[in-house]
Amino acid sequence: MAYKILVINPGSTSTKISLFHDLDERIKVVYHHSSQDLSVFQFVIDQEAFRYTFVMKFLEENEIDILKIDAFIGRGGMLKPVDGGIYLVTPDMIRILRNAEYGEHASNLGALLVCRISEQVGAPSFIANPIVVDELSDIARVSGIPEIKRRSIFHALNQKSAAEWAASQLGIPYETANLIVAHMGGGISVGAHQKGRVIDVNNALNGDGPFSPERSGGLPASDLVKLALSGTFKPEEILKRICGKGGLYAYCGTHDVRKVIKRAKNGDAEADLYYRAMIYQTAKEIGAMAAVLHGKVDAVVLTGGIAQSEPTMELLKEHIAFIAPVIEVPGEREMYALAENALAALNGSRKVMEYRDDRE
Repeated sequence: MAYKILVINPGSTSTKISLFHDLDERIKVVYHHSSQDLSVFQFVIDQEAFRYTFVMKFLEENEIDILKIDAFIGRGGMLKPVDGGIYLVTPDMIRILRNAEYGEHASNLGALLVCRISEQVGAPSFIANPIVVDELSDIARVSGIPEIKRRSIFHALNQKSAAEWAASQLGIPYETANLIVAHMGGGISVGAHQKGRVIDVNNALNGDGPFSPERSGGLPASDLVKLALSGTFKPEEILKRICGKGGLYAYCGTHDVRKVIKRAKNGDAEADLYYRAMIYQTAKEIGAMAAVLHGKVDAVVLTGGIAQSEPTMELLKEHIAFIAPVIEVPGEREMYALAENALAALNGSRKVMEYRDDRE
């Protein structure tokens, strides 16, 4: 008999909810939230009750008996750095997320929502491969300034899932493969996966790596400091330029890559330049990760929403095809990846870890 798994994935302006029977996604609904709806909440955590109403709506409208659900799993948020894998939702984790002790992010709501509903039925709740998965090698942490260490914040859930799928297509275990995975969405992260661990990756949230539809990527440090001290922008405005209103949005006034491509095709030379520059920078980051792996790369894996654009993929492959075979995994596999990890927890095929925060 199949296990029933409820998956909850809160994004910045949406809440995705799915019911799986083992790995068969039976029902999926995406609830979109307008900026007007969310503007009444000062902090992300304040949205918990609002988002929970959509969980209940999903259950009621689809006549789902929560007593028959075997496990609940949510997207993992801003916790202390952890190894990749499955984590049981614990009171310690909930406290950390509710207080946003490691930062605010919509994914913080994932554990809170699954915990809130699982407590009613006594079924376990999990997160898996949160955005703070940190498997960096020591050398990858060195920044060039002792007071600053490079941090691992990236699309771990989708990167790991796409990498595992790509390895299966190559006929080798993920734990023995050398892969470069580029997740291209609102943010762009490029990771070097060496034998099942992401030993280097750009911080896709806080200003590192290639620029993306809404993020600045790495910037010339001196010029950024001068801009921050110029008085032209408030500190919070600078931070928003780095994550939220940077990248293509800053250049072209839109986060939508499809609109930028259309403008480029219609003769907008600036749109064409910035679009190609984003792909160029992504290719450079992929090349850097090839160096991390000493050129021993089984495949380059391209995933995320932008990977659904075939013209974009062809342009990118012109730069990187020499490195290794390219495997495309368009879109994101987050709901499937979460269900897959919950199923592995239920059947015992993967170890379930308990999150602990041992700070003084």
